[in-house]
Amino acid sequence: MQETDPIYEQSEDPYPPRPGIFRRYLFLWVAFAVLIVLAIVPPLFTVNRLQRRIATSISDSLGRPVHLDRVTLNLLPLPGFTLDNLVVGEDPAFGSEPIIRANSVRVTLRFRSLWTRRVEFSTISFTDPSVNLVHLANGKWNIESILLQASHIEAAPTAQKRAGSTPRFPYIEATGARLNFKFGQEKIPLSLTNADFALWLPNPQQWHLRIKANPARTDTNVSGTGTIQIEGTLGRAASLAQVPIHLQGEWRDAPLGGASYVLFGRDAGWRGNMTLSANAQGTVGNSAVEVKLSASDARRADFVPKSSLTFQAECLGTAANLFHSFNNVRCSWPPTGSSGTQVVMVSGSLPDIRQLDSATVNVSIPGLPADRLLTWLHVLDQRFPDDVSMAGTVTGNLSYHPGYSPGHHSNPPAPAFWDGAVFVTGAKLASAEAGPPSLLAGDIAIRSEVQPAAAPHVRGRRSPPPPPPTSVFVLEPTALALGGKEPATLEGRFDATGYTLHLSGMATPARLHALAAALPQFGEGLAEALPKDPASGPVPNPASNPASGPVPNPVRTDLRAVRQWGAAQVWTQAPPHPVARHPHRTRRP
Repeated sequence: MQETDPIYEQSEDPYPPRPGIFRRYLFLWVAFAVLIVLAIVPPLFTVNRLQRRIATSISDSLGRPVHLDRVTLNLLPLPGFTLDNLVVGEDPAFGSEPIIRANSVRVTLRFRSLWTRRVEFSTISFTDPSVNLVHLANGKWNIESILLQASHIEAAPTAQKRAGSTPRFPYIEATGARLNFKFGQEKIPLSLTNADFALWLPNPQQWHLRIKANPARTDTNVSGTGTIQIEGTLGRAASLAQVPIHLQGEWRDAPLGGASYVLFGRDAGWRGNMTLSANAQGTVGNSAVEVKLSASDARRADFVPKSSLTFQAECLGTAANLFHSFNNVRCSWPPTGSSGTQVVMVSGSLPDIRQLDSATVNVSIPGLPADRLLTWLHVLDQRFPDDVSMAGTVTGNLSYHPGYSPGHHSNPPAPAFWDGAVFVTGAKLASAEAGPPSLLAGDIAIRSEVQPAAAPHVRGRRSPPPPPPTSVFVLEPTALALGGKEPATLEGRFDATGYTLHLSGMATPARLHALAAALPQFGEGLAEALPKDPASGPVPNPASNPASGPVPNPVRTDLRAVRQWGAAQVWTQAPPHPVARHPHRTRRP
């Protein structure tokens, strides 16, 4: 036999030819092609058969008519639909403008529910929707029926993993939303923009919501208004008043200038930062409310004082009648329980937020140091000199009473009014210009004026009703050390139109000038009313020019100031009092 060469026995090719790259990755190529088809083909046709069915389903859930322009099927990244131009109609009782309008709504299906008879939605995402919240004069809201309609629909929690006997509530979200507010048919300029909204069902009896937005106004261009964030829970109930709530809200990073634009439509002339937080727990019809306000670096906008204001305040109360009335309101500055000394305490009630003049308010000042009051005055008015110091304690109690109808209810209501009293005990006012002693030589008292008694009843005639109370306060005679042997006297009267002041007694020009400099608003126009030297005009202030000569002796001063609120103050020489003659006194021959 012929022997085989061992070299040829091992000559098989150790690297046999491999299949082509297309055949090797055929499965991947097919999967990639399927993905492309799923991504491109579904948006090319509309699900016309489901459009009416989807609109009807949403309409039944909200209890409002719903219109859709187009429904598109999407398979990636998750199966679902895109709803174009979604419009939710309004109840005719609240107007004709739609309650919700959204250009695009993305509805995602729960993937496992595709193999079951009942299809469930996983998420419903609104892009740049516009929502109108309408409040009528009778206290009704347009979303009231929607909330009650949703509370009657049984649903399983949103995060439940497996399907149950009831459908799982979808996760509803919105980005870039705009919330408009309307009172009746009139849309107010206040709105919330760039709002992000989320709503889900953590348990079968409770919804959880979250809102984050920027307050804005449509009648002015204002930026930097801070951020409003609301988060909490809503429960199921047979009526809106019985809906359990636990809501927490905060308006933070709000510049005082921007916040005043939002609230009042104008710049109130303040700078600084504000944070406002609120907490409501109970039901929509009756709940406990807590509000906290804090401000930092607060100052006037027209000048920069040496020090600014930083304060915190707290209010507690009860909200009733669907948040239309607030009872047992108690506010304190600083908050109760803080380490700071109590400055102001306010209590009262507001029967109807639509009628602010129906409120009753009581302001109590337990004991405010006068030097702190001077610090506030430095922030309010840059004219207050730095060398002025104050001492004493401010106490008082003021009450606001709403208008009332004397006698029969058909009579027109009388104007609302304030009454009470404010005292400054141990009052002292000193300045480097005035020198010793203190310009104030006694305590200060401001009281509401007591109305005269009603006219007596005359037989056969109906006595006239008593005069209605008015907001009139009287500055009782206050002693001023103005350089005379006896203190001068300052008294005044304040009402809704303005005030009048009467200064009388012995005074030197130097002390009068020092008093005017220490209290700039009191001193407006005072120099022009002082006695004049026939040779050189107004009497100079010796304190400002010691070389002008000897200090003049005190002279009798009788001046009167009149100011209408918002106008300039004018000082004039008081008219001479007529000399009363005794009727039985005869002139000697």
